[in-house]
Amino acid sequence: MRSTNIIKTLLASGLALAAIHSARPASAFDLDTGNAALEVVVQTAAPVILSTVSPSDASLILRVTAVTTTAWFDAIAPYGPTTVGVYSRLGRRPPGESVTNRNKNIALLYASYRTLNSLIPKEADVWTDMLLSVGLDPNDTSTDITTAVGIGNVAGAAVVSAREHDGMNQLGDEGGCLYNCQPYADYLGYSPVNTAYVVKDASRWQPNITTTGNGIFLVQQFVTPQWSVTTPFSYADPSIFFSPPPFMSRWKGNGFGKGVGFADYKEQADQVLQVSAALTDAQKMTAEFFNDKIRSLGASTAFAAATHGLTLDEFVQLDFLVNLAAFDGGIATWQEKLRYDAVRPFTAIRVLYGDTPVQAWGGPGKGTVTDLPASQWKSYLNVADHPEYPSGSACFCAAHAEASRRFLGSDNLGWVVSIPQGSSLVEPGITPAQDITLSFATWTQFEEICGMSRNWGGVHFLASISSGRDLCSPIGDLAYEFVKAHIAGTTP
Repeated sequence: MRSTNIIKTLLASGLALAAIHSARPASAFDLDTGNAALEVVVQTAAPVILSTVSPSDASLILRVTAVTTTAWFDAIAPYGPTTVGVYSRLGRRPPGESVTNRNKNIALLYASYRTLNSLIPKEADVWTDMLLSVGLDPNDTSTDITTAVGIGNVAGAAVVSAREHDGMNQLGDEGGCLYNCQPYADYLGYSPVNTAYVVKDASRWQPNITTTGNGIFLVQQFVTPQWSVTTPFSYADPSIFFSPPPFMSRWKGNGFGKGVGFADYKEQADQVLQVSAALTDAQKMTAEFFNDKIRSLGASTAFAAATHGLTLDEFVQLDFLVNLAAFDGGIATWQEKLRYDAVRPFTAIRVLYGDTPVQAWGGPGKGTVTDLPASQWKSYLNVADHPEYPSGSACFCAAHAEASRRFLGSDNLGWVVSIPQGSSLVEPGITPAQDITLSFATWTQFEEICGMSRNWGGVHFLASISSGRDLCSPIGDLAYEFVKAHIAGTTP
């Protein structure tokens, strides 16, 4: 029952961003019988993450989830029969009284506390309240690794030490910055060929202009291009992964029907327009569902843990696995995004058709219209702030699904998600017109639908989706082998 309620909380987080304090764990949490990772840390951190970044800002979300779940894994490693930590080797706690659910929970809570204060220091009060809410002292800085508190503090500190300067620029001081450094700032020197106002090369990424409707308009920046050079967990060098050039999007023409590749360029843009004109409520809500990585990827893991009856140790192992699989997949994907710098559909459609009317979705509540100037066309989902190819979401879902299959020993998922009438974030009160359900019988279906949802949302061409899946499914296997070796204690 408790796991079911948590899954509902995760799903609801994508429907409305609750106040940070509303998802704090109840003081009734039982350290002896509960799962602090799922019931305390996830419920506290998910609303904080979603109040800090957009639900689709995967690089920043996966940064927090991958590092935090690493801390969980390392904190409970000393309590397993063979498990060794990724960034700390703290010995083996003796069986009997010390190897208890309480001690595992305490260790992972203190490790989470140290890690979250490094990742999101502005929310220090929230992390303090997280410990206080379950009767723990946030001022206990013990490093005595014969105690659960000491193990958690030491394990968390080791993860922080290893990851604060791993290339992601978490502190903003990589690349030589000394003053006024900004966390996660680009230090690779990326600069778009196109501006938000002028397209110089119709095959390359164009920053979009975004607004929340408050009169303030902002030009996108490529979010964390340095993810492409960040240290992976499960492999040594992302250059071993490679996506074929996106030939369909490499048109070098001038927008007037000339140039090699024009026909393919137009065909892929027309396919997006056709999908836009025929959007169903189910496609819209599926696109929104997978756009929120916590609501989709995160909740799928909670569901799988509940249906498989996973223990605390097994849940931590699975959640660590799927997060590192997606994180490592993102490194390879961002490498290719940086390499190809590929055009998004909104740019291609505007370049091809200018002010010529097209048939497409006309915006929230407008349905399909036939007199929409192409220059005013907008994708159903907001366009993410990075180049198009390959699809990051298709990658994350492929890596996540493959890692889950390997860990759980089956492709079966059996997840049915209820979507209430009018719960759309894009068309609130309108879509869906009636209650619907999204069904994922298998992990294969989950990853396939996840990929296609990006095309339905108007933010990716089809070639990008297949390339993302092909790129990252093998990374799911590498992640599994990495975690398996640490569980068995066979890693150097």
